[in-house]
Amino acid sequence: MNSDKIQVGYIDLLRRNRSFRQLWLGQVVSQMGDWFDMIALYTIILKLTGSGRDVGLLLVARFVPSFFFGPISGVIADRFSRQTIMIVSDVLRAVVVLGFLFVRRADQLWIIYVLTVLQLALSTFFEPAKTAAIPSIVEDRELVAANAISAVTWSAMLTLGAAMGGLITSLFGTDVAFILDATSYVLSAVLIASIRLPKRKKRVRQKLSLGRLLGITETIEGIKYVKDRRRVLALLLVKPAWGLGGGILTLLAVFGERIFPVGKNAAGGIGVLFAARGIGTAVGPIVARRLSGEGDKRMQASIGIAFLIGGAFYMAFGTATSFIFALIVLGIAHCGGSILWVFSTILLQRGVEDNFRGRVFATEFASFTLTMAASNYLTGELLDRFSISPRIVTVGVGLFFVVPGLAWFLTQRWWDREPEYASESRSHGLGSAREYAAGDGQ
Repeated sequence: MNSDKIQVGYIDLLRRNRSFRQLWLGQVVSQMGDWFDMIALYTIILKLTGSGRDVGLLLVARFVPSFFFGPISGVIADRFSRQTIMIVSDVLRAVVVLGFLFVRRADQLWIIYVLTVLQLALSTFFEPAKTAAIPSIVEDRELVAANAISAVTWSAMLTLGAAMGGLITSLFGTDVAFILDATSYVLSAVLIASIRLPKRKKRVRQKLSLGRLLGITETIEGIKYVKDRRRVLALLLVKPAWGLGGGILTLLAVFGERIFPVGKNAAGGIGVLFAARGIGTAVGPIVARRLSGEGDKRMQASIGIAFLIGGAFYMAFGTATSFIFALIVLGIAHCGGSILWVFSTILLQRGVEDNFRGRVFATEFASFTLTMAASNYLTGELLDRFSISPRIVTVGVGLFFVVPGLAWFLTQRWWDREPEYASESRSHGLGSAREYAAGDGQ
């Protein structure tokens, strides 16, 4: 199917496709609450310890669970109802975040880390289920618009949530932020419960074994599927490569406290920097879609360019002395990040069959969070143990991003030679979306 077709409007998609609209609204409320949560946790840790290492450990706690739970979450997303998985994950996360209310002293930081692990373990089941479900509720021609909307929403919620989270935390304290986050998860579960997902094809009955019961057999099947498709493997590695420079998140918290403080405490500076990041990630996929269109080849080229954009402007951020200039270049750097995120997601959704989609996206998510955890831990160590300037570390992150950008272009001839898999996957994975559209008021 030709992907270079008339572009679907964002508002038109939300207006016509009720199921996608409900999924989107759930994303709006839950991600808004998530950023209230993050700013509050940063504020508590910096207030109680003032340690960059402790901030880095928080991010490790957020990212490591996906590595351990990723394989089984993908199997579950391919085996059971993706809608039910999302609802249960939301309800349980609402309970978990209320536990942050009990942290009052530095010796209780372990509570934050334990609850964060639980919260993100549940997210590990939610995210692959959501990403794998999107091609089932939108048509192929709507796929780019749907993913762009999701990315822009994430960015908008980052911008609003970080700014409002910083303001609310400063004015009313961290407890209010945690209560609002728990409420947002409950609202998300209610919205997702109203979605109508099409029935998936019945799985072929196979002899039950211990390996299949534990999900090991299906995990191995997923590994073989990716191994035989070099293009899928290359796309799957895009986000983990970006995650290797993810220590920028620790650096933004440190920059907000030490270099660009706003207001009376760290929350203000952190909130503004994360808001600038959010604006950049919102603009990136919209501009890239307009410039490159929706063709696979142009989206592939944009991914490599996006790595180079991120690297160049992170270096500029690390050397910036003007706060306004720092916000601008930080936003542009994250334009690059959002472009490679959205385009790699779309190309995977188009190129992976539905019955493997959950495992592929779970593997991608697990790999990404593992590299993010390693990067943030290393960043915390460089700041605290080795006392390296935050500016120097940031420039190093920017230099690092040049490597995957160059590797993307240099290896493209090796992995981009499998057109038969793209056509096969679209015929297997997106037909149900078109059939479903006709019955959902499209």
